[in-house]
Amino acid sequence: MRERIATSDIPKFEGEEATLCGWVHARRDHGKIIFIDLRDREGLVQVVFTSQIEGAADLRLEYVIKISGVVKKRPPAMVNEKLPNGHLEVEAKTLEILSKSQEIPIPVDDDGYAVNEEMRLKYRYLDLRRERMKKNLIFRHKVIQFFRNYLSGKDFVEVETPLLTKSTPEGARDYIVPSRLHKGKFYALPQSPQQYKQLLMVAGIEKYFQIARALRDEDTRGDRQPEHTQLDIEMSFVEPEDVMLLVETMVTAMMKEIFPGKKVTAPWPRISYHESMEKYGSDKPDLRKGKNDPDEIAFAWIVDFPSFEKDKNTGEIQPVHHMFVEPKKESLPLLDTDPFGMVSTQYDIVCNGYELASGSIRITDPALQMKVFRLLGMSEEKAKKDFGHILEAFSYGVPPHGGIAPGIDRLLMILQGEPNIREVIAFPKTGDGRDPMMDAPSAVDKAQLDELGLRVIKEK
Repeated sequence: MRERIATSDIPKFEGEEATLCGWVHARRDHGKIIFIDLRDREGLVQVVFTSQIEGAADLRLEYVIKISGVVKKRPPAMVNEKLPNGHLEVEAKTLEILSKSQEIPIPVDDDGYAVNEEMRLKYRYLDLRRERMKKNLIFRHKVIQFFRNYLSGKDFVEVETPLLTKSTPEGARDYIVPSRLHKGKFYALPQSPQQYKQLLMVAGIEKYFQIARALRDEDTRGDRQPEHTQLDIEMSFVEPEDVMLLVETMVTAMMKEIFPGKKVTAPWPRISYHESMEKYGSDKPDLRKGKNDPDEIAFAWIVDFPSFEKDKNTGEIQPVHHMFVEPKKESLPLLDTDPFGMVSTQYDIVCNGYELASGSIRITDPALQMKVFRLLGMSEEKAKKDFGHILEAFSYGVPPHGGIAPGIDRLLMILQGEPNIREVIAFPKTGDGRDPMMDAPSAVDKAQLDELGLRVIKEK
């Protein structure tokens, strides 16, 4: 008996016997003949059972089965032009039920948009069986694989950076992790690999990338999650143009190979921050000519951002991107007199009204970095406590460097035409940061808390 084949290989076996495994997607009982649609990762194929095939009458939706039979042409009146294998069927000779299924709590034979999202996330392993969700994950894999291969071909080195790190004030709230061995002290989960990738430049790696996880304890929304994935890139001995050219060329090549049906403007327009705000009222404008055309993808660069702005709530000065962004050289004299008039080396990618990435050239002068810390209200003592490691590293010979970190989730959301990033993430959280499937976050028992030297103070 031949080994199992995928449903996509069915046309190669016309007139021959084949073995398939998968799920019962649909069932039609015509008395002496039973038809099912067998589903595997590649698609569907119709299987025909006669009453002589033991167990066929017992088949129900989502049973996992193994069948062997002869691949034949369907009668002309039964051809289904909507399916790739719609002109073929398998006349079953043997049937083995590998696993039974009780009635499933959510349907998986539709697009799922009308299904309650809480239920979809509670039963995500079922939700991912639907065709749309499966395609989203497959295209996600293809995009990541393309980026990985492209950058490797350009002599970039993929380096993993730690998930347990130091809590530092980088903008968003940290997720903190208590240490059992060092009671009363905490790790933080990384908001980004920002400091590590800069230290890799100090180490002489020169061209780094990583498919990185970023974790931020901030309010969620449709295009944001407690954890997200980014293509993290850093390069030594570069100007903004070098980073921008690399990313624009790479993304354009990816679109041509993986999404050839999309209409993409090239080259990407470059718009100053002030022009974007004056003309579009936003620093992430939607530049599509036809907003209702799902195949139009309008990338653009936003450049010449201010270095600093006022916090909308407190009025205090804060960086527009982050505190490691190098100001343009002509702006440096304004640091002491008019910091809000400074222009940074920041460059953002926007697409269809979303920000996809922020990048910049980094400050490498420890004295300048310390001046920025002080401008942001950080004492020298506090700066050395939080960032002493990077300030010291820069005292041992640091190359000029810069980078960028496009968000994989948002990019896939746009390219797949999905309403939010939860649709392109295998196991996302709800809008308020919960995981209904794993029931997380959840309480831990007292013994665990005691071991960590922690106690929970309940809200009144």
